[in-house]
Amino acid sequence: MDNRTDLVELLKHIDPGLLDYQEWTDVGMALKLDGYPCSVWDDWSRKDAGRYHAGECARKWRTFKRDEGVTGGTIYHLAVSQGWVPTHEAGRILSMDDSIEYEGVVVGEGWAEIREFDEPAKWEPEQQLIRYLETLFQPEEIFGYVTESFEKADKSGKKKLVPANKGVYTLRVGEIVQRLKSDTIEDVIGKYKHEAGAWIRFNPLDGNGVNNENVTDYRYALVESDNMSLEAQNGLIRQLNLPVAVLMYSGGKSVHAIVKIEADDKQEYQKRVNYLYDVCKKNGMVIDTQNRNPSRLSRMPGCERGEKKQFIIDTNIGCKSWSEWHEWIEAVNDDLPDMEELSSEWDSLPPLAPELIKGVLREGHKMLIVGPSKAGKSFDLIELCIAIAEGRSWHGWDCMKGRVLYVNLELDRASCLHRFRDVYNAAGIPPRSLSNIDIWNLRGRSVPMDKLAPKLIRRAKDRHYKAVIIDPIYKVITGDENSADQMAKFCNQFDKVCTELGASVIYCHHHSKGSQGQKKSMDRASGSGVFARDPDALLDMIELPLTNAIIAQETNKAICRTCIQYLTAYCKNIPWETDLSQDDKLSAGIMQTYCENKLDQWQQKALARQLEEAVKGVESLSGWRIEGTLREFPKFKPVNTWFRYPIHTPDESGCLQDIQPESELTGYQKMVEQRKKKAEKKKEDTINQIEIAFEGVQQDGVASAIDIAEEIGVAPDTIKRWFGKGKRSRPEYKKRFETFENPDDHKLFLRRKEGTDR
Repeated sequence: MDNRTDLVELLKHIDPGLLDYQEWTDVGMALKLDGYPCSVWDDWSRKDAGRYHAGECARKWRTFKRDEGVTGGTIYHLAVSQGWVPTHEAGRILSMDDSIEYEGVVVGEGWAEIREFDEPAKWEPEQQLIRYLETLFQPEEIFGYVTESFEKADKSGKKKLVPANKGVYTLRVGEIVQRLKSDTIEDVIGKYKHEAGAWIRFNPLDGNGVNNENVTDYRYALVESDNMSLEAQNGLIRQLNLPVAVLMYSGGKSVHAIVKIEADDKQEYQKRVNYLYDVCKKNGMVIDTQNRNPSRLSRMPGCERGEKKQFIIDTNIGCKSWSEWHEWIEAVNDDLPDMEELSSEWDSLPPLAPELIKGVLREGHKMLIVGPSKAGKSFDLIELCIAIAEGRSWHGWDCMKGRVLYVNLELDRASCLHRFRDVYNAAGIPPRSLSNIDIWNLRGRSVPMDKLAPKLIRRAKDRHYKAVIIDPIYKVITGDENSADQMAKFCNQFDKVCTELGASVIYCHHHSKGSQGQKKSMDRASGSGVFARDPDALLDMIELPLTNAIIAQETNKAICRTCIQYLTAYCKNIPWETDLSQDDKLSAGIMQTYCENKLDQWQQKALARQLEEAVKGVESLSGWRIEGTLREFPKFKPVNTWFRYPIHTPDESGCLQDIQPESELTGYQKMVEQRKKKAEKKKEDTINQIEIAFEGVQQDGVASAIDIAEEIGVAPDTIKRWFGKGKRSRPEYKKRFETFENPDDHKLFLRRKEGTDR
């Protein structure tokens, strides 16, 4: 289980010697419910050498049922009561599913209200029971009670009377109420020992038994405590505003409160009872935890117990329902700061958080990066990690130098580590501050964000991170990403991390399906609009369609750059810098020709391999535009960048500036672009046909234009026009071939140009 290590750690802070027998068994119940082996309980119990007996844990363990209702929250509170302080979870938001984190203090220690109550002046046992039944049940419902009792020794050896196991559990409420109106209580329910009293079950049954599975409605729970005076119990129950259906005196040391739980099923019942008991315990009531079960017995009003009577003190007090009480408790303990008067702060405003990313994000704030697949978002986040760790710029924005945590949820450990080194090498950044980067590899071990956040906070508490980068969030999303309510709760986890660590949280998400260009940048993220509105900075990446002209331009640059790098590294004896003009260094054809003339055979082969890699790199090149929605800073101009695996590089030439994303083009612009692409495709197909035809008819590297025309199915005049000097000639064809006329027969011939072998 996800919390296994946590509960074992909690046991280290609990001394079993300080617990009573019930608390000791509660620990065992909680461990079994959460899936732990008995050995964990047994090993921990050995610490209490005076009371430990070999084999006792195993015997007791077999009697525990999965529906005892005792959870890990019990172990948590026992640890807290013995001095453990969960500082890493301060300020965590209350969850109905996680009551162990609830503060819940309504009444301070020693401030319980003293409220007396009196025995009824006129003793009417039958009316007491009628009032109880009519308050808790419907006439057609079945209830259970016990009148038989027997002696049993408690932990100290003292004998006391306790109820028999089952009792009566088949009678309907309406029938009993009618009989009580004419007969005595003992004529109706049967004789009981007056020194022991009688007991009643407060939840309706199915008539087939008295176990938890026989409960038909998880309506009420019992709150009972005898660690304070009766008057203090009565006062505290009222101060806590518990939604009590019946409050009665047990005839002994305690007041019994039958509290409205109103759960839909057993699981919800257990959670609500745990929550209820946590609140009571935090406010000074030591609860008898055996009362957690919905089939539990309480004292029956209208019966005598020794010299005392069991009677109703009050009905329907406190909040009207569970939900109303839960909201009231939340409001009392919302842990929110007080309101402030602006006038008192006007002349001494607190300083703003420093800028982690200049002009984009402040320290302790949240940032979301959104983009489609293949945008290199993970590489971009790794680049940001390095920029913060080394104190460098990222997409042109200066970053504050500091420590950063990269939470890797998607890559295996080796791939992640290699990516960091690949990015360092490709960017040419000396790894001087590797100690500023921590990586938490969680592939295959990730948990939902509401579980991950406290674990992250605990591990990162004293590491002074400037940023925590989570990649990607789809691995930790809890709930439906299209639900605003659920995604708001999900995003709240990032606030917790920011608040507890004082670090920025940066994470990435993907675009929704369909065209993105007509949407605003903040509306492109998949799922609920909460994703766009929650972060303090949102950076959106959208791909730019690269034209053939741009690809050709980038290919030319790559060839020139590769040639210059090779000449610089390996040809120091060649005066290429003086041989070539600035314009020559920008021409791929001139650079290749120069290298062919100056390099020897082995150097040419080595350069050819590098050129091949450079051209392949251009083929995988993609262009991207980054737009932003910022809460703390003015909107910035869109940033255009290249993704050259594995890094993003700025568009220094500005050739991406005028490109529109395909989805942003108008209908007419799309039609024009389609025509351009169709024409370019046709040209490419034609030159391929000419190449194939040339190879088929050439002799000694020369072919007749008439033969080529015949091969590809066009008129000879068409070939002459393409390779002639008129307006309809094709320069792209003439780049591959040169033409000449035979002076004998005046026919046009084609000959392949040097350096164009395919």
